[in-house]
Amino acid sequence: MTDSARHAAMVLWNGIGRRDFLRAVAAVSAGAGVAGVAAACASDTGQSSPSTAATDFAILQPGAGDPAGDHYLQSVPDEVLWGYVPTVHADPVLRMASGQTVTVDAVSHEGILEDQGRDPVAYFGSKGVSESEVLEDAIAIAAEYDRTPRNFDKDGPHVVTGPVFVEGAQPGDVLKIEILQAIPRVPYGVVSSRHGKGALARTADGGPPAGITLAEVMPPVDTDGRPSEDPMRYGNVSTFTAVEDGHGVMSYGPAQVRFPLRPFMGMMGVAYAQDTEITAAAANSIPPTVGGGNIDIRLLGEGATLFLPVFAEGALFYVGDPHMAMGDGEVALTAMEGSLRGTYRLTVCKPDSGDAPSVAYRYPFGETADAWVPVGLSDPDGSIGGQESDLDVAMRQAVVNALDFLETDRGMDRATAYAYLSAAADFSVSQVVDRTVGVHGQIYKSHFPSA
Repeated sequence: MTDSARHAAMVLWNGIGRRDFLRAVAAVSAGAGVAGVAAACASDTGQSSPSTAATDFAILQPGAGDPAGDHYLQSVPDEVLWGYVPTVHADPVLRMASGQTVTVDAVSHEGILEDQGRDPVAYFGSKGVSESEVLEDAIAIAAEYDRTPRNFDKDGPHVVTGPVFVEGAQPGDVLKIEILQAIPRVPYGVVSSRHGKGALARTADGGPPAGITLAEVMPPVDTDGRPSEDPMRYGNVSTFTAVEDGHGVMSYGPAQVRFPLRPFMGMMGVAYAQDTEITAAAANSIPPTVGGGNIDIRLLGEGATLFLPVFAEGALFYVGDPHMAMGDGEVALTAMEGSLRGTYRLTVCKPDSGDAPSVAYRYPFGETADAWVPVGLSDPDGSIGGQESDLDVAMRQAVVNALDFLETDRGMDRATAYAYLSAAADFSVSQVVDRTVGVHGQIYKSHFPSA
């Protein structure tokens, strides 16, 4: 960002106020817009039209602007984890008091991964993005990260920032995570589909998954270059997506498809794995657990709250997998991935305090302005003892958690609660691509006059 552009952004910031400025830039509400980004996008396998960020977009390089939180946490190579989440033995990179706020500059993995060249300047440059519009922390992580050896086929893809030690948190408590801001740092994102992953993935034995034919596998099997053992030759597909007027824009031939941005952090979690090894299977960043992590629930954006049970002193909160937009299911493998600046209020809730839903003391639980959000996971212990990816299991667990909430917190008898859920609650597939699959419900507050 040029000095003149930065000065112009700060004039706007100071003139209309930080929150209104950020809302305008990030287009996080209906009708708002990210200003003046040239629309152009295409998959890596076809021609891509240039897409250059306009000078009036406030690209949030590390340290830019005025982070809103009481604390500010950047993503730097010697503190982040790439492909793994902190275990209960991890050393915190930040300490804060319960009830304080923290702003985190999270970095998207898309554009820096091995199958994209592990060089974000070159990758995004090939899409028409100038080097000044590529995030400096993404460049540094791609070039300098060496905390763990990178194995593209084994490790998770996510850049994980944290952990944050919250004073007073002890195992058996709940960490209340209020999402105050979710702001795009750049005016572009990437959606990727990779061989062997996603809703229509080829199975490990080379066949199609149940219910479809080999010809219906995505990406197509005849483009599968994994035997080369060179990620750049795998034939994976990444679709660069520009931001224009608060929408993601994808081109296909002479036409475009446009969809609204809805930024949220796909990964918010607390330390859960008991392992001392930093790269233990249970600490892989892909599957969500009862400690949260890669839970990928699109409702958990700005204004929502996530409650997580605590398993370590200090809770050890972390974030990653920033999304600009995602449909329920996340079927291709990724959302519209793009780096975000998130601000969170972290509050410790003690047992029997009434400060958190009862279910949250043993399982993730969400809340929005309109609804309570019970969660179900197919295999909530991570990768311990194999992996279960049965949506029926996730659905049943979400319903059980909904019943427990209605019975314990709302005073409904279980039979009436079961009938009510069938008549008036909604259950949606959170995602089907994270080994552990997820379902979440919405119990609408308007149905309960005393809520």
